[in-house]
Amino acid sequence: MSLTLRTTLGCTEAIIADDGGLKEFYRIANILSQDFNVDYSHKEDDFDTIDWEFRYKGHNITLHYSIYNGISIFPTKTRDALVKDNKAVVELAGIIDSKLFNGDQRNIA
Repeated sequence: MSLTLRTTLGCTEAIIADDGGLKEFYRIANILSQDFNVDYSHKEDDFDTIDWEFRYKGHNITLHYSIYNGISIFPTKTRDALVKDNKAVVELAGIIDSKLFNGDQRNIA
């Protein structure tokens, strides 16, 4: 896995897994719930996308899954996101990425 940042939404979007599937999405959602005590305030599940909103250190962030683009997080306000919201996304994505990487390492025989 490699963390990629892009700004096509008008904010910083951190791509956590560009080829991630539903299993990986739920794994990341579980990490957020268990390790960061995240409660999802709004869940929208569509045919090809999932968006779950939550708060992290006072910032509204969306965990996003797309069958076409993988798994990412971004500020919920997208184009109206503040610089500090974008920084929180980058910080959180780095932590998630390291937890996924460390978890993968433990499972290697």
